[in-house]
Amino acid sequence: MSRIGKKPIDIPAGVKVEISGQVLKVSGPRGELSQKINPQIVSEVKDGKILISLKEKGSSDGKVRALWGLYRALINNMVSGVTNGFEKKLDIQGVGYKAAVEGNDLVLSVGFTNPVKVACPDGIKFSVEKNIVTISGFDKEKVGQISAIVRGVKQAEPYKGKGIKYVGEKIRRKEGKKVVAAKK
Repeated sequence: MSRIGKKPIDIPAGVKVEISGQVLKVSGPRGELSQKINPQIVSEVKDGKILISLKEKGSSDGKVRALWGLYRALINNMVSGVTNGFEKKLDIQGVGYKAAVEGNDLVLSVGFTNPVKVACPDGIKFSVEKNIVTISGFDKEKVGQISAIVRGVKQAEPYKGKGIKYVGEKIRRKEGKKVVAAKK
């Protein structure tokens, strides 16, 4: 049995949940998200809670049980996203490295001859304060994907630590080449 899948998801005030066939829609103050659910998983709304269960009780198939927990986690992220939202923070390290927001797009100057522009998709917001880039939105998957794209522009390298990394991420530093003094 899935321990995560068994837990009911509370629906906070101001959040509306609709289930039509295999599509679950969650709308709240920050936006609206929808998720197509596997036919072997059943979702229902009862007493202000979303309940996720298996279509066939006692199924011993490990993949179906894994999907049960996965869809429960996805729906929980949807509910918390439309109420609170998500954000990721990236740190830019290096001499002359900087970021700026132009319109809705993020412009990165990270040591290349031309600045790199990252387009802002719907539901995502960029903000820059000193050398910290904050990516926020109500869809956890989009926020994570865009932050990975921004980090991938110039990942922090292990010798000097220059580049883009997540706030709190530890970069394993390597020792550079050592010069051996010649004997006379």
